[in-house]
Amino acid sequence: MTDFAGFPQNVRVTSVPDPVLGVLLQEITDLAELKVTLRGFWLTKQKKGAVRPIHINEFLNDKVLVEGLNNYGDNTEASIYKGLALATNRNTLLTYNQNTTTTSNIYYLINTESHRKALIAINRNDMGVEKAFVESVEYPHSKVSEVHNIFSLYENNIGTISPMLAEQLRDAEEIYPAEWLKEAFDIAVNHNVRNWAYISAILKRWSNEGRDSGKSGRYSEKDNRTSHIEEYRQIRGHFPWESGNN
Repeated sequence: MTDFAGFPQNVRVTSVPDPVLGVLLQEITDLAELKVTLRGFWLTKQKKGAVRPIHINEFLNDKVLVEGLNNYGDNTEASIYKGLALATNRNTLLTYNQNTTTTSNIYYLINTESHRKALIAINRNDMGVEKAFVESVEYPHSKVSEVHNIFSLYENNIGTISPMLAEQLRDAEEIYPAEWLKEAFDIAVNHNVRNWAYISAILKRWSNEGRDSGKSGRYSEKDNRTSHIEEYRQIRGHFPWESGNN
């Protein structure tokens, strides 16, 4: 176990309802259930809209869950399924399955009023709601073994990693999905702005304003490039070449 360095300044916050830290925290005794419940709130926060379903693959391939439950139980995947089953039985999570004969296409939702209404509409054969519901999900996420390590991304695209920067990269890997990191590095390379502050500005903007439903390339458009550059200037003042210093 590594020592936690503390929360960085202006760290992103994921809100959870008070009962999660009250009665649910008191009643939940299984580690897998606790972890999938808390991670479910985080995964929900990454989405936009009134209805934010989470596909089963998003749980099974989530790096934090996989590594966090690696030494819990005989099988990590089974532990995640167990945690989801317990959370569903407790009614913390709701489920929707397009095909009741298999669990390979099941969706989970935080048990909120908007999600309850969406499921009622689907059960009434409102095909428009079901279509929007299913299409709102980005899945499957990359398997953990296929995820680009943030350190290799930096070394392959930017350069040498200093000890101070290593801490920032480690924090970013904990906060942002692997897909976001890979795309942010790609954008920086395509715009020839090979700098962590620029990449970090992209990630922070996606976190604050949302990332377009998986449509690669939206943030390489000119107006978004300008937004990232302006956010970089707010952090650093100017780019190295603008001051004449390399």
